[in-house]
Amino acid sequence: MKRRTILKAGAGLSPLLSLSALAAFPGGQKKSAQVLVIGAGIAGLAAAKQLRDAGIDVIVLEARDRTGGRIHTYANWRGPALDIGASWIHGAGPANPIAKLARKIGARTVTTEYEKAELYNGDGSALNSRDEKKIDSIRKEVNQAIAEQSRRGPDSSLRKLVYAETDYETRSALEQRIIDFTLNSNFEHDYSGSADQLSRLWFDDGSSYTGDEVLFPDGYRVITNALAEDLDIRLRHEVTAIHYGEKEGVSIETTQGVFTASSVIVTLPLGVLKAGNVQFTPALPLQKQAAIGQLGFGVLNKCCLLFPETFWNKNLDWLNHLPRTGHAGEWVEWVSFARPTGKPVLMGFNAAEFGSRIEAWSDEKIIRSAVSTLSTMFGKPIAMPLDAVITRWNSDPFARGSYSFNAVGSTPAQRDDLARNVAGKVFFAGEATEKKYYQTVHGAYQSGLRAAGEILKQKIRR
Repeated sequence: MKRRTILKAGAGLSPLLSLSALAAFPGGQKKSAQVLVIGAGIAGLAAAKQLRDAGIDVIVLEARDRTGGRIHTYANWRGPALDIGASWIHGAGPANPIAKLARKIGARTVTTEYEKAELYNGDGSALNSRDEKKIDSIRKEVNQAIAEQSRRGPDSSLRKLVYAETDYETRSALEQRIIDFTLNSNFEHDYSGSADQLSRLWFDDGSSYTGDEVLFPDGYRVITNALAEDLDIRLRHEVTAIHYGEKEGVSIETTQGVFTASSVIVTLPLGVLKAGNVQFTPALPLQKQAAIGQLGFGVLNKCCLLFPETFWNKNLDWLNHLPRTGHAGEWVEWVSFARPTGKPVLMGFNAAEFGSRIEAWSDEKIIRSAVSTLSTMFGKPIAMPLDAVITRWNSDPFARGSYSFNAVGSTPAQRDDLARNVAGKVFFAGEATEKKYYQTVHGAYQSGLRAAGEILKQKIRR
């Protein structure tokens, strides 16, 4: 199952908090509540809404100037609304809670299909039938090697496993390109971590819902805005310290003053927890510190290009690119918005090492690299785009990456360690705390409901 959860564009993008939520709490003077929620992403919003609906007094503290977190709909350009954070409902069948919520609020959706895809050669030549058969054969070989060997022996990286089982060093240059393409497209793009970091034992230890892959023509903000309705959300409140050692309650230091409550739900991304910018007093338990340190947090960035016209097959949803030798992992996947929106928009993805490396490039350099790649793919000069939106999630101080993965040396049980509350006062939510549905919006949403439920059960027992 493809699972895409991407993250952050540049500064200066418009806030997405609903007007009613802003109007409900003018001035924001109150600095105490029964429960504080740190983060107005999908996990924090889900938790806050469930608690508020149960009659609990809740304040949400959000460092950004908008709600949504790693869900971010960008609608300030000449193209369609773009989700430059999370894009899809993955497995939008009847059991998926985000699909249920979308149906409840009447959100418009459109389906994309991985079968509507074309693979282009990165050296400018056409792929002949023999090449295509070779690609299919090697992909099956890689998948079979992983299926047979991934649960055996001590942990190591996915790349080390695949290279060894496919005798990578003895293969032709084309076959090596295909193996690297498969690792990047099938695994690094899905899981956000480098194949050198992904645990061969546990990288795919999770679950998925059945159903279509669904986009929102009006953006994922329709979901987050619905959840944010009438919540007390304090924007531009960056949390710097969490004190929970007192006999009663917790105190939270922010850039806008100190807040107090009986308990707190922390939905900070794993990347932010890893950065250590939020101080916990007392220090978090060693098991939780180990989970934060050992679980992985990767990168999947987007480059969205609005062209004067559609120069590619409008019936395709995916344009895949087999990079030339020496350029593994560069501009491997593109999604087309021509069919679902009618707009000449391509969105290029870059994951793991290359996705992180290009964050240091200028916008102009990234756009020229993307257009150069497309020109090679199509064997003709491609006009420069009319507009572009580029993400740099690893550089975002409130994300520090895109989403979590199971790294070499980590275990799925550490997600339970990450989720476990501390002292009955500090609760944790977010996609990284979800053992079954990590990396997904529905996983983050469910984690918020879980954390809120823990607090409600605790209050009932009291």
